[in-house]
Amino acid sequence: MNGERKMPDNRNVPRHVAIILDGNGRWAKKRMLPRNAGHAAGSKNVEKICKAAWEMGIEYVTMYAFSTENWSRPKSEVDALMKLLHQYLSDCLKTSKKNNMQVRVIGDVSRLDTDLRERIQELEKFSAQNTGLHFQVALNYGSRDEIVRAVRKIAADTADGKVIPSEIDETLIGKYLDTFGIPDPDLMIRTSGEQRLSNYLLWQFAYTEFYFTNVLWPDFNQAELEKAVEFYQNRDRRFGGVR
Repeated sequence: MNGERKMPDNRNVPRHVAIILDGNGRWAKKRMLPRNAGHAAGSKNVEKICKAAWEMGIEYVTMYAFSTENWSRPKSEVDALMKLLHQYLSDCLKTSKKNNMQVRVIGDVSRLDTDLRERIQELEKFSAQNTGLHFQVALNYGSRDEIVRAVRKIAADTADGKVIPSEIDETLIGKYLDTFGIPDPDLMIRTSGEQRLSNYLLWQFAYTEFYFTNVLWPDFNQAELEKAVEFYQNRDRRFGGVR
């Protein structure tokens, strides 16, 4: 990326795109490969899509990497995913510098192992001053869990006299969410044909356009991203019934 952008002429490009990376397992099954091979292929696709997004004029990309529900998967698969996350976060130090990306992790990282938490802190600190794409990775993230954690913090601050109950509104609640300081997504993309939100950014999706594609995540490329953006551009965006 290196800060260079191919800004489309006269096009309404979404500022923030959130993506549910789905279909890694099916991609591997179609090729008679183990599921872990699909996760590895999906991981390699992340940088390509981030690069394409930035060149199209998108400023923020948030990807659902590991949900709070993913812990219920077979232990062997969870262990493989954790190993892959370790490797990805190490590689991301290099790619964030190369691509001038600012990386931020959202979710409850307290359940992750110490080494993974340290890598997250290192990556966020290392990339904090980068001026290119804002890239958010959702790790051990669940929207209901995020809201519950936010409510607990508000309740604690209310008890301490830091918050006045009558002053609690949407803006204040937003300050307690993992995504504070990040604009709400304009467009959500889910790959692999599934048409549900899977406990992802429920608060933030209040006015988001949803795009579902049958393409499996490892096969999702720049051309497919352009189709999603074109879908967004053709939507008649209204807020509160006002054009």
